[in-house]
Amino acid sequence: MFTVKRLASGLPVLTAPTDGTSAITVLVFAGAGSRYETQANRGISHFLEHMFFKGGIKYESAAEVSMAIDAVGGDFNAFTGKEYAGYYVKVAAQEVELACNVLSDMLIHAKFPTEEIEKERGVIIEEYRMYQDTPMYQAGWDFETLVYGDQPLGWDTIGTEEVIRGAKQTDFQEHKRELYTADNLVITFAGKIGEDQAMRLAGKYFDQVDGKKSRAFSPVQTHKGKKIGLKTKQTEQAHLVFGVEGVSALHKDHFTQKLLSVILGGSMSSRMFLRIREARGLCYYISTSTDNYLDTGLLSTRAGVDQSRLHEAISAIRHEYDEAAKKGVTQQELTRAKDFIKGKTTLAMEDSEERAHFFGKQQLLYPKVRDLDEYFTEIDKVTVKQVNDLAHRLLDVDRFRLVVIGKEKDEKKLHSLIS
Repeated sequence: MFTVKRLASGLPVLTAPTDGTSAITVLVFAGAGSRYETQANRGISHFLEHMFFKGGIKYESAAEVSMAIDAVGGDFNAFTGKEYAGYYVKVAAQEVELACNVLSDMLIHAKFPTEEIEKERGVIIEEYRMYQDTPMYQAGWDFETLVYGDQPLGWDTIGTEEVIRGAKQTDFQEHKRELYTADNLVITFAGKIGEDQAMRLAGKYFDQVDGKKSRAFSPVQTHKGKKIGLKTKQTEQAHLVFGVEGVSALHKDHFTQKLLSVILGGSMSSRMFLRIREARGLCYYISTSTDNYLDTGLLSTRAGVDQSRLHEAISAIRHEYDEAAKKGVTQQELTRAKDFIKGKTTLAMEDSEERAHFFGKQQLLYPKVRDLDEYFTEIDKVTVKQVNDLAHRLLDVDRFRLVVIGKEKDEKKLHSLIS
């Protein structure tokens, strides 16, 4: 289902072909997320992502980059997370050479023109303000700050306004030189493409990538901070994130945690959805999910509720956590959760973009790349006892953390609800 070969530089090229599609996604993963930053350059990873789209040698401006892909009806975008960044172009199979041409020019020959940096500052400041005005997103980032504190995992990926306003051309050149290296990138091809074609294209367009990364991120440090993060603000809804620090992506209970989150609130037949939204009408959106990093993780439930029913909603979520910790889950629930994950993953693999992400991220970050059969085997191996043991350990009152953005002013009351 996938193969991995390397160019002479050591740069890995992962190919994940699939039948029944006429599309190809070319996705370049870089181990260059915001965890690699310091206080002095917070936000440089995300800013750099924007600057790569400002052109290189063949496509000299953002307009030329976008027109080249738009001319063939392709999709292109990028993303920056805590541990990695990604850049992709998705096109009809016959246009894959164009996708490689554009991506390689952006990433290898980026010039970071000073005048473009000045213009992009304003764009990113407005993006920063947009998120400040979107509490359902901001609450999630505030939750990471509450759990991890003043270290890179606790910082917003978008960075600080001070760094955004002060970043210089040399800052982007240095960040690229340190992290965009052959041993810290993965070129991923997914869709209607075979290994031979992928290797030919990778060799033609990415053979100039070389070097070794010269920076690593520090391991997460235990943070003994507050249990409550309250931001009083005039909003129509109160937005909350309630959860715990969980296990890492490399932990033996990684798949157990994924299944626990699905049972709690990962689907429309989950406990949170049926008992809090459907039965009590407390919210429109509610979900439980995990965030998985190399040395830590999060399990959290987020919801948007009427201001007057905020306390009721928190108590209801707390009740579901307590029930799972004390009474556990049933075999029927676990079986449904396993089938849910396997079904959703199977459907996602029909999309070349999702397929590229699934395999490329594993190649970049993890010691082993699992194909679908191996991935599903790990899911199937999880037992009810494992889920119940993990729920008992994680969903403990001393581990609870809560973020609220809304009109609420009483932090002591919030503390009492989760203590």
